[in-house]
Amino acid sequence: MKDTKLFVVLPCYNEEEVLGETSKRLLELYGKMISEGTVSPESKIVFVDDGSRDRTWEIISGLCEQNNIYRGVKLAHNAGHQNALLGGLMTVKDECDCAVSIDADLQDDINVIPEMVKKFDNGCDVVYGVRSERKTDSFFKRTTAQGFYKFMAMMGVDVVYNHADYRLMSRRALNDLESFKEVNLFLRGLVPLIGYKSDSVYYERAERFAGESKYPLKKMLSFAFDGITSFSVKPIKVLWSMGLIVCVAAVIAAIYTLVSKFFGYTSDGWASLMCSIWFLGGVQLVSIGIIGEYIGKIYKESKARPRYIIEEYKKEANN
Repeated sequence: MKDTKLFVVLPCYNEEEVLGETSKRLLELYGKMISEGTVSPESKIVFVDDGSRDRTWEIISGLCEQNNIYRGVKLAHNAGHQNALLGGLMTVKDECDCAVSIDADLQDDINVIPEMVKKFDNGCDVVYGVRSERKTDSFFKRTTAQGFYKFMAMMGVDVVYNHADYRLMSRRALNDLESFKEVNLFLRGLVPLIGYKSDSVYYERAERFAGESKYPLKKMLSFAFDGITSFSVKPIKVLWSMGLIVCVAAVIAAIYTLVSKFFGYTSDGWASLMCSIWFLGGVQLVSIGIIGEYIGKIYKESKARPRYIIEEYKKEANN
């Protein structure tokens, strides 16, 4: 029998509708893995309540009372998905041999977890869960998601294509992840920087079986922008290039204007003047906005506020 202690960490925000089914499916999987000797009987399922406003923590507490395989981490306030996920991983890293992070809606296929553990046993410190296809996504979501990964690659950010936050990490990798102190978290970009031996498993993503997605378009766009600005300064370099192009265009326009005036071909030119003003004004505002985003991140990093605060950690029944 293997003595690999596997902890599955699930960040939860207002997930009362899915926790019953999620806990049931994971318990069944753990029972199978333990009976087959894939993992240790000391393995755990850890739910992280990210400041939910519904009955999420009440349900998690009830699960912990029913079965010692469940554990609960309650954050003092809503810290966001990435911080909640990190908080859960850092809480359990010294108790497990490896930890799998997965969303509570279980759209990611839990049946590939045994394959992840097998790759861990064979020496991998990180195993990425990668979607083999995107049939369940709408055309818009599929197109924007694929565009995001390609754009991140263009910006020089090392991310695994079609991988979200479904991954296995060894205790060694988790300890090194803790050494990254930035407040602006983008775990999909941080984990590859660790550099240990890694591999991938592939799966088909299912439809959400209950509840609503906690990542609407607005949050997805914000998350993507955070990822880009947290790992790349290329947007600022692009702005510099745009400024240079605009300056060259302005010089050409000035020469053209002087030549036209010399030969007497000048006219009122109201439309071209207004277009130039609006164009330059737009470029300046966009440039200030992007630079401001970087300055804002510097501001947050300089304050070094805690990324999450744990209010309660339920380890066992009655604890």
